[in-house]
Amino acid sequence: MTTPVYDSAARGFLIVEEMRELFRFREFLRLVILHSVAKRYKRSVLGVVWTLLNPLATMAVLTLVFSTAFGSSLQRYPVYLLSGIIFWQFFSQTTVQATHSLVWGSSLLKRIYVPRSVFVVAAAGGGLVNLIVSVMMLIVIMAILRQPFYATWWFLPIAVLLLAMFTLGVGLFVSALAVQFTDVVDMYQMAIQILFWFTPIMYPKIVLPAEYAWMVNLNPLYHLLELFRAPLYNGWLPGPNTMAAAAGVAVMSLLVGWLFFIWRADRIVYRI
Repeated sequence: MTTPVYDSAARGFLIVEEMRELFRFREFLRLVILHSVAKRYKRSVLGVVWTLLNPLATMAVLTLVFSTAFGSSLQRYPVYLLSGIIFWQFFSQTTVQATHSLVWGSSLLKRIYVPRSVFVVAAAGGGLVNLIVSVMMLIVIMAILRQPFYATWWFLPIAVLLLAMFTLGVGLFVSALAVQFTDVVDMYQMAIQILFWFTPIMYPKIVLPAEYAWMVNLNPLYHLLELFRAPLYNGWLPGPNTMAAAAGVAVMSLLVGWLFFIWRADRIVYRI
């Protein structure tokens, strides 16, 4: 019986191969996700409540500061704000965690074989778990504030799926760069802090002067935010233009991020 020999030159279509390997190592992926979630709540007295504690604190501060400015144009402003913060924290925390986890995991990739994308995908999976917990907590807050619950909530899984696709794509792209250039982590964290203020998380788009509104339309997160917030807060489904824009940026982000990550895959292992 001959021993199979690994030949990197004989690999097939790399994107398909990486997906196949992720499926083959799905148990390892599940364990990494569970470890990530367990580590987040380890020795935590309040447990999953910590998932919402940070956005709640942020919501309280921003509500005190901006409720006078935007409260007249937005009913139940705390719910509007909190839904946006939950959306933003999923994107920002997941992509930052993806960069850290791949930098940490690159040393493991030199010792044993696992799919190189497993740590980034695990970061996205852990982020989804936290997002689900946050939405459950949001439901409680909405009930306390007597926010109506709409039938359009059925659309929320679609919005989360597109958001997860976009986030995973960004995470793959940035983490592949971060392994090669460690300064990318700090630069990216600064960039998303700036991007936060250009995304209508705490303010409605209508308050912006008309000459600046086009800048918001160019922000891909704006369309994804509308998909997430409109059925939850407003009780209506996003329009076809918003849906097409959100789906387009989600697919493009995942495709570009995955292609770039695969292209950099060998450099990730050997830190060339």
